[in-house]
Amino acid sequence: MAVIPEKYKDLLETKSGAHIATIGPKGEPQSSPVWFGWDGEHVLFSLTKKRQKFHNLQRDARIALSITDPKMLERYLEIRGRVVRFDEDPDLKFINSMAKKYLGLDKYPWHQPGDERVVMVVQPEHTTSQG
Repeated sequence: MAVIPEKYKDLLETKSGAHIATIGPKGEPQSSPVWFGWDGEHVLFSLTKKRQKFHNLQRDARIALSITDPKMLERYLEIRGRVVRFDEDPDLKFINSMAKKYLGLDKYPWHQPGDERVVMVVQPEHTTSQG
């Protein structure tokens, strides 16, 4: 049985952001929106190595994310899983692809010198959905 229900796979191709939840250093939840991609098996998103979310995921790879249908807010997909890889992105290929998807721009406009970008590769293990 597929982890992502067929009738919700369209949400993985939308321009909707995903709210990700990680576990902070004192066991507290931390949630924030991110741009994401889908490679047919994994959810992908980018972080800089300075972000607390990056440190949270290095310590504890468990993650939850939710994607809301931009056309019908009561329809959503929640994915729980683990970050299975941290892929370096020194040439900004992934974040630039997200700038193209979400902004229509060829380059991510907020890159700062010295930022080290990493692509989080999430293996879905469980989903819930509605709508």
